[in-house]
Amino acid sequence: MSNATVEDLTMNFQDEEGTLLVKELDKEVLTKGGWATLIFRYQDLDKTKGGFKAPKYAIRRYQKSAGEYKMKSKFVVSSAAQALKLAEILTRWGNEDAAAVATGDED
Repeated sequence: MSNATVEDLTMNFQDEEGTLLVKELDKEVLTKGGWATLIFRYQDLDKTKGGFKAPKYAIRRYQKSAGEYKMKSKFVVSSAAQALKLAEILTRWGNEDAAAVATGDED
């Protein structure tokens, strides 16, 4: 599998027998270029129950080197509740910062 473009990057992962262990549900590209940042929504296989666990979210940074993107860092948001809390905080901070920029009070 080639990781030559941002569109090629995926969370899908299979074992040697072809069993899907990690299923990508969605992805969004936050930044492109020599360094790319993507956010994924995915599920891990629950081997004991045979189905997939509740969705998780991952933010991953990739660096392009020798024509291929290689993952350099990752952060996993382990639950919907944690994702909503993170979104709430980022929204609040973003609104505060946007208001500061609008009023010229960025210090």
